[in-house]
Amino acid sequence: MTSLLDRWLALRDHLSEDFLGGPKVVKLAWVINLQKGGTLFFVLGLMVAFDVFTPTAWTYAALHGSYGLVWLLKELVFPDPGWQRRITIGGAVNAWLLVLGLYWLAPVLLVVNGHEASPMTLGAATLLYVLGVVVMVGADAQKYFVLKERPGLITTGFFARTRNPNYLGEMMLYAAFAVVAGHVAPWLVLGFVWSAVFLPNMLRKEASMARYPEWAAYRARTGLLLPRLF
Repeated sequence: MTSLLDRWLALRDHLSEDFLGGPKVVKLAWVINLQKGGTLFFVLGLMVAFDVFTPTAWTYAALHGSYGLVWLLKELVFPDPGWQRRITIGGAVNAWLLVLGLYWLAPVLLVVNGHEASPMTLGAATLLYVLGVVVMVGADAQKYFVLKERPGLITTGFFARTRNPNYLGEMMLYAAFAVVAGHVAPWLVLGFVWSAVFLPNMLRKEASMARYPEWAAYRARTGLLLPRLF
C-alpha cells in the first residue's frame, strides 16, 4: 500500500514538475535562481516604493539579499544536481506561487508595516543568519565534492552529527529573516515549507540511504536534523 508520504511526494512532484503537462522546457534551477537572486532588488524596490529606509529595512535587505547572491555563487561553483531537472511551465508557476514567492511575504510585511526591530534583535538575527549560511553552504560544498569522487554515505565533517546539515542551515537563515520581519506570517510560511517540502525530502533521502550497509550505525549516532552531541 502506498504510504501517505509517497502519495504526498507524488502530488507535490506533479504540481512542481508536470503541472498542466506540455514540454519540460524550464530548469527548476532557473526558477529558484530568479527568486533568490532577485530578492535584493525586490527588497530595495519595496524600500523605495514605500520610502522606508530604517536600520531594520536595511538589515533585512542586507541579510536576505546577500543570501541570494551567495546562492547564485554556490550554484555557479557547485550546482545542486537536483535543481537541474526540467519542468513544465505550469510546474514553474506553481513552484513560484506555492513556495518561492511566499518567502517575499516577510519583507513586504516589514516594509509596509514600518516594523523596527531592536538592535539586540538585529544582532541576534545576524548571528543566526551567518551561522546558517556557513552550515548550509559548507554542507552543500562537502556533499558536491565528495560525491564527485565517490558515491555513498557522507558521514564526516558537517554530516558527522546530523544527517541533514544543509536543511538545518537553511532553516536557521530563514528563521533569521522571520525574526527581523517581526510578524507571525513569515513563521507560518516557514512552517508550511519546512513540513511540506523539507521534511518529506529528508524522509525520502532516509529511505534511499537505507540501502547502504553502514546506514544503521550512522543513523544511530546522528540526528535527522539537529546534531546529536552525545
